[in-house]
Formats: sequence, structure tokens, C-alpha cells
Amino acid sequence: MSSSYPNSLHSNNTIVGGVDEAGRGSVLGPLVIAGVSIERKNLSRLRRAGVRDSKLLSAKARCQLFSQIIDLAEYICIFKSDCNEVDHYVFSKMLNKLEAKAMAAVIDNIYAMRVYVDACDVNSTRYKECIEYELAVGPKPKIFSSHHCDRTNTVVSAASIIAKVIRDLEIQKIRLQHKEIGSGYPCDRRTMRFIAEWISNHHSAPPFARKSWKPIRAILEKQRQNIHLREVIKENVSLTITRTVGSMN
Repeated sequence: MSSSYPNSLHSNNTIVGGVDEAGRGSVLGPLVIAGVSIERKNLSRLRRAGVRDSKLLSAKARCQLFSQIIDLAEYICIFKSDCNEVDHYVFSKMLNKLEAKAMAAVIDNIYAMRVYVDACDVNSTRYKECIEYELAVGPKPKIFSSHHCDRTNTVVSAASIIAKVIRDLEIQKIRLQHKEIGSGYPCDRRTMRFIAEWISNHHSAPPFARKSWKPIRAILEKQRQNIHLREVIKENVSLTITRTVGSMN
């Protein structure tokens, strides 16, 4: 597959890009990767508007900044990975590879020749190399990979806001159907209570939940043990009744 970078971006570095994710640690909903590219001269406008790490902003502030980022950005690309895809990579112990593939796909579509990414791997250099390996054939942007750059790099902060707003919309879709699901993160008691009740009623995890996550696996295992225990008790009771009836005859 060849990349179709606009000719105007081949020979200059006036466009910079940033990539970040939202929902990596969630047990509900998709993993969202967002990429934003913008002219360098507009970075100061993002800073003045108050763009910073999405985790440091209220939902209302994120939504307001979302519109301003869209207005100033050259390109924006969103990659959503559903729970089944996340589970596949987690069970294979390759979640970082999934993120690297997703970030590469996003980078291929924001047409910046310098791109900053928030590294999810403890080894940021290894993560950069993994992304570079997944990039499409064609002009290769220079990638800068570091930890917590959603706090230190304005364009990555912008990407974090886009990713977070999009993911919040996905969670809201689930919430409209299923009401009290909480935030979708395992630290949220409402979320874990919702999942436990769902599993108790349906004997399986919700289709929008990540079955590879340890908290859900633990609930599913407990459910299986309870079902097995009930079957054993039922079998023993039936056997006792049979023997009692037999002795009476």
C-alpha cells in the first residue's frame, strides 16, 4: 500500500502531527486512537485556547476545545478498535502492537512530516520502531515517541482531546441503552456492579465489554464456579431423593 501524501507536505516541516489514545484501560467500549496535524504557526492559538491533556479538562471544556481543534487542524484521523479486537490482542499479549498498528494507520492519514506520539510501551524507542514498521510504503514522517507527551506537547494534547471526546460519545451510546454503566473503567464501582449483574443475568459478559480484562475474567470464573456448584448440589439432592424412594420400596 502506498501513501498519498499531498505534494505540498513533501518538502517542508510546517505541518506537525500528534497522536494519542483514549480508553486503553477501560473494560467497556472501544479503544480510540486520534491523530491531529496542524500548521506550526497555529500551535500558539491552541495553547491560548487552553488545549492541554484531556485528563486535566472537564467534559464541557473538552467539547468546546474539540470544535476549535477541528477548525484549526489540517487533518484529523480517528481509529476505533472494538472490544473483540482488543481482546484478540490482549489474549495474545500484544496490546502495544495493536496500538502501534492503529497509530501507524492514523499517521498515514494526517500527512505531517513530524509526528509526536504518546508511547504506551515502557520502552519509547521500541514503540517508535514498532510504529515505523507498520507505516505504509511512501514518504516516512519523523516520529518522536515519549511518555506523557500528552501533557508536554500541544498537538498531542489536541489529539488526546479528540480521542477522549469521541470515546465519550461511544460510551454515551451504550449508556443510552443500558443506563447505569458508570465510566467504563474497572476502578468505577458502578461499572463493575453493572458488569456483575449482567453476567449474573446473561451468564456471559456484555458484548461491549472486554472479556480479556482480569476483573471481568474473575467475575466470569466466579459465575462458572457458582453454576457448577448449583449443578453438583442439584445432582446430590436428586440422588438422595432417589435413594430415599428406593429404600421406601
